[in-house]
Amino acid sequence: MRRRTQPPPAPLPQRDGVDPVRVRLPFDGTWATVREHLVERLTGAGPGVIESMLASGLIVDAGGRPVAPDAPYEPGMFVWFHRELPPEVPVPFPLEVVHRDEHIVVADKPHFLATTPRGSHVAQTALARLRHGLDLPALSAAHRLDRLTAGLVLFVVRPAERGAYQTLFRDRQVRKEYEAVAPYDPALALPATVRSRILKERGVHAAREVEGEPNAVTRVELAAHRAELGLYRLTPETGQTHQLRVHLSALGVPILGDPLYPRVLPPAPVDGFRRPLQLLARKLEFTDPVTGVEHSFRSARTLEAWSSPELWAEGQ
Repeated sequence: MRRRTQPPPAPLPQRDGVDPVRVRLPFDGTWATVREHLVERLTGAGPGVIESMLASGLIVDAGGRPVAPDAPYEPGMFVWFHRELPPEVPVPFPLEVVHRDEHIVVADKPHFLATTPRGSHVAQTALARLRHGLDLPALSAAHRLDRLTAGLVLFVVRPAERGAYQTLFRDRQVRKEYEAVAPYDPALALPATVRSRILKERGVHAAREVEGEPNAVTRVELAAHRAELGLYRLTPETGQTHQLRVHLSALGVPILGDPLYPRVLPPAPVDGFRRPLQLLARKLEFTDPVTGVEHSFRSARTLEAWSSPELWAEGQ
């Protein structure tokens, strides 16, 4: 079994907080040149793109030297390049920094902003914005919030300390509290603890509950209600994908603005920033594994359907 080795540091700087792409050539490769392998591997780049990048010196080796168009294939070799990103519609809401020290950054993320680069969201992410805005190129996320969910996210300044903070979430040592706006049902007996098994399949937008040992646990409380709306306090004990959204939908009170639960709606336009999902990561509390400090953070954001129901109703 071949031993995994740490890749060398990237020889290219970030662009607007986005890392260069790193590719390692397979050890069992039979290609004659680096170009042949990259053309076969990166089919999404389009015809002639790899050849053009090589000719322009945009693909480099571990020493930052341009890879020649006819460079021979070297098993295990690393190459780097910056991919040309398609235009992204800017998310028109600020990303607030709640706390910053030499170890962590806690940000208050707006709705519609992804936490980390994924799929079509690369530059328009909280991580890219913070790296660029705070001049912290090594910043990394300790956990993630859904793109449609607003609220508190923890980032780690030093790569060597990332594991310690990720372990907090893995071992459920972080106390998280969310708020959601959903229909008010006077017949719903609350508070209640919802337990179920949630399955999220790759390539399928919505998660679903299935038979089996519960892997998702959520404490649901009614914080307040007015007319037909309820403000719910949600305390998850686990962190399954879309867990809070699935559980409230299963209770018959799906979160307002949810495009997936209880049914999958057609995709919103790329600039459709109205009627955000009314879910907010309100509190984040933990004992810092590096400094021992007791941290307690609170989001200053509001849920529009609760704070400004008239504007929400008008879809402003």
